[in-house]
Amino acid sequence: MSCRFLKAQDQQRGASEHHATGGPLSVQDPRYTSRLSKVFVKAGVQTGHPAVDDFNTGDPHGFGLYQLTQRHGQRCSSAVAYLKPALKRPNLTVLTHALAHRVLVKNGSAHGVEVSHQDELRKFTGGQIILSGGAINSPQLLMLSGIGPADHLRQTGITVKHELEGVGQNLQDHLDICTLISSSSHSTYDKLNHTLAGLRYLLGKRGPATSNVAEAGGFVCSRLATDSRPDIQFHFLPALMDDHGRNLLPGRGMTMHACNLRPQSRGEIRLKSADPTKPPAIQPNYLQTEHDLEMMLECVRLSKEIFNQDVFDSYRDGFIYPEDFVQSRAETVDFIRRKAETVYHPVGTCKMGSDPLAVVDSNLKVHGIDQLRVVDASIMPTLVSGNTNAPVIMIAEKCADSFC
Repeated sequence: MSCRFLKAQDQQRGASEHHATGGPLSVQDPRYTSRLSKVFVKAGVQTGHPAVDDFNTGDPHGFGLYQLTQRHGQRCSSAVAYLKPALKRPNLTVLTHALAHRVLVKNGSAHGVEVSHQDELRKFTGGQIILSGGAINSPQLLMLSGIGPADHLRQTGITVKHELEGVGQNLQDHLDICTLISSSSHSTYDKLNHTLAGLRYLLGKRGPATSNVAEAGGFVCSRLATDSRPDIQFHFLPALMDDHGRNLLPGRGMTMHACNLRPQSRGEIRLKSADPTKPPAIQPNYLQTEHDLEMMLECVRLSKEIFNQDVFDSYRDGFIYPEDFVQSRAETVDFIRRKAETVYHPVGTCKMGSDPLAVVDSNLKVHGIDQLRVVDASIMPTLVSGNTNAPVIMIAEKCADSFC
């Protein structure tokens, strides 16, 4: 599908990436933005950074409201934008609640996929097989199919069809640390009147129910930056968000996410068994390098600096995380190890290239296997300096163009 289709149709929430997709993303939906998000942008400016109207124009350095891929007050996912309009095509079949077991490989060529669906094991054949399971499931499926590190596959009881040492290696992710403050402001989303917000949304697609919550953010250079490119990204939420929202905190408040954009640590994906219904073993190796730990210390320092700006004085009651007892470097390191979390940007486990650990070539074709491609974040050799959603859409666009 063309990038024109992406521009017109695909407006998915949270696409604040430093990237190019062949066309501009939609701007922040003007229907509702918390005043606290605007306060956050002012605080970023008070710390000496510029205000940014559009993070996608080239240099993202500064603070502003994030562009969203949203339509009519709703998140418009790639499935809504691309798949839904094509559902009536006679050459398209969509199966849900189906599990791919393995790619069918014969004489060095992929010719189908084995899938379980409604308690039935089925085989689908085709001239071109494309895996889009993401950085976790794509390498898992390749290894289940006998494509990957030979010794590991044999140890798992899988017949080696083609040895590729890089499958499952090179795992990278953005590690995130959250700074939380309490606030008595009624502008937070913590005590939202869900009935009223729901009515406003149903009647006019307006109000706080249209918000993506992570409305504002910023890109800055830390003290460890080796060039002019920002190496830390912020996401601001006018609400308390702890442990991915699983730990509901009392009261009202605000949350600032900060992540190291270019981590040096590398992890891996491995199989636990040859059973495709079993999840793989994920070893991210976060904070494996001293540099990555120092970057997280910078994330904490800068987050507290922003929250301590004068513009937050009338909204800030006190810090929740880091706790008051966290003062020394050692205590801050312990806080990071206790509270750091993923922001769901895993990449790299089927990386593109020509080196010994490369899995796909520049056309996303799996090395050594004909008629098989991987099209998702796993093919990125290194992490992008921002969110991964729109770059993955771009990857899919480029691959789709190669079929046209």
